[in-house]
Amino acid sequence: MENIRLQEARENKLPWKKWGPYLSERQWGTVREDYSENGDAWNFFTHDHARSRAYRWGEDGIAGISDDKQHLCFSLALWNGKDAILKERLFGLTNNQGNHGEDVKEYYFYLDSTPSHSYMKYLYKYPQAAYPYSDLERVNAQRSRNEMEYELLDTGIFNEDRYFDVFIEYAKQGPEDILIKISAANRGPEAAELYLLPTLWFRNDWSAWIADSNRAATKPILSQIKSKKGVSALMANHSKLGEFIFSC
Repeated sequence: MENIRLQEARENKLPWKKWGPYLSERQWGTVREDYSENGDAWNFFTHDHARSRAYRWGEDGIAGISDDKQHLCFSLALWNGKDAILKERLFGLTNNQGNHGEDVKEYYFYLDSTPSHSYMKYLYKYPQAAYPYSDLERVNAQRSRNEMEYELLDTGIFNEDRYFDVFIEYAKQGPEDILIKISAANRGPEAAELYLLPTLWFRNDWSAWIADSNRAATKPILSQIKSKKGVSALMANHSKLGEFIFSC
């Protein structure tokens, strides 16, 4: 079947590759989001800023997908009831904070993906205790280049397997018809709280500072629509992308 999809993409121009894992997992601290006067990308747009500032040139999210122009984005946010913030994107140390430079302090795995992205599977390991953001920053700042890095596992947050395995799977029923399955397994010894927040949003491609050639003609719209009992549904309408239904 995958050979057929790839052939259809090449010869019949069917957009099997239009939707895929094109959503960055870290947009903060990147050169494309550095519009500072001094060219200091790491300090200009930090992880702390990411939850309260709008990006200009891209978006990010955990296990996310988007169309190849990144007009419409989907990813999974999580909350364990203890973190001060939602877990929406990967956390890491900046180039200045890590004793060996930039370093992501998360555990995530790309388990599967076909060339057309007709099937994708991703695993994220989410601790049940409050995420040790400040501890990771503080201890790594105290270590020299000759010392080992202080990793998330070293903090003890995964002791007694007190974490969730969160699996996200995508399967395409057609080039633009995508099924999404989210599964969570509690690996710890006791019941624990977990909130799963599937999130759909538009990248900002309509603001005045965007070049005319790339700017959407109108501001896109996300609106709730009526659906059958037990199902929530949204309509996503974008001038360059068209209309899509997101049901849950």
